[in-house]
Amino acid sequence: MWVGVGAALLANLLFSVGFVVEKRALSGLPALSAARPAHVVLHLLRSPLWLVGAASLGAGFVAQLAVYRTLPLVAAQGLFVTGLVMLLLLSPVFLGEKSSGRERLAMVAILLALVMIVLSLRGGPELISHTAPTPLLLALTVPSLLLGLGIFVTAERRGKRRHRMPTAGVPYGVAVGFLYGVSSLAIKGVAGLLEGRGLLDWALAVLTSPYPYLLLCTGSSGLVLSQTALQRCRASLIVPVCTTVTFLFTVAAGTIAFDEPLPEEPLRLALRLGGAALAVTVLLSLPRHDEPAPTLPPPPPAAAPLAPAAGLAPAAGQPTASLIPDPRTEGIRHVP
Repeated sequence: MWVGVGAALLANLLFSVGFVVEKRALSGLPALSAARPAHVVLHLLRSPLWLVGAASLGAGFVAQLAVYRTLPLVAAQGLFVTGLVMLLLLSPVFLGEKSSGRERLAMVAILLALVMIVLSLRGGPELISHTAPTPLLLALTVPSLLLGLGIFVTAERRGKRRHRMPTAGVPYGVAVGFLYGVSSLAIKGVAGLLEGRGLLDWALAVLTSPYPYLLLCTGSSGLVLSQTALQRCRASLIVPVCTTVTFLFTVAAGTIAFDEPLPEEPLRLALRLGGAALAVTVLLSLPRHDEPAPTLPPPPPAAAPLAPAAGLAPAAGQPTASLIPDPRTEGIRHVP
């Protein structure tokens, strides 16, 4: 158990550092567009700083294998959500991002939901399942992949409208969260195939399972979509939304696919379902748009030069006026 907890905390640290480093690298790259995936990948591979962040994320995914082998699905996902705290501590220091008061309250509520779910794990050993029926797994994951892609495309279309408010990135985080949720189920399946097999048998079992192909789909599409969203929006909002959706989807779909039952005790069941409901409520309440930047008032108009008083000569270089008709008096006003 403690090996899994330590591996989860290590994965959280690697994920948080990876996201922060990638965000710093993306700020120096040209504008990315998910409609041009080859262009996105080319720019990413040319950035040494981004490669460092990607390596940190890759190491975090490797650490997840140890977590899923030793902890039940809900417990593992609950520990992964604690990585939000690390990210919220790192983003103001290294990215200069400031969350609104409403967003900070939302993060506190998400952490409260996490505590409720973790408390629901206490009271008895949890069943750890390692396999999932392929038809059921595909029935849960393929529509979710299509849903995530559809949400992202819809957000892109809305973002191109004229006079739009600046987006906070919540739809982008939801879309990427579905993709990462499918990845989490695939990683759990790969970890489960390690049980009681040698390296060669494990490799053959992996290649004949749907897991590597799901990872290929989510890895390629998730790379382009997540980096596009991360460049446009604040990491301190994108990542918590993405993590929350990933957590909820993995717990809900994983409980069905891997047949890890819910607690039978009423209190533990209420804590687990209540924590999940609180997380969903908070996600739906997050603002969809950032407040527009305040615009400075225009400078006051310059005062017109005063005419010289009567009897005084004009300043050097100042043009002199002669007789100027004044229609109000129908006379002639002499300006020296």
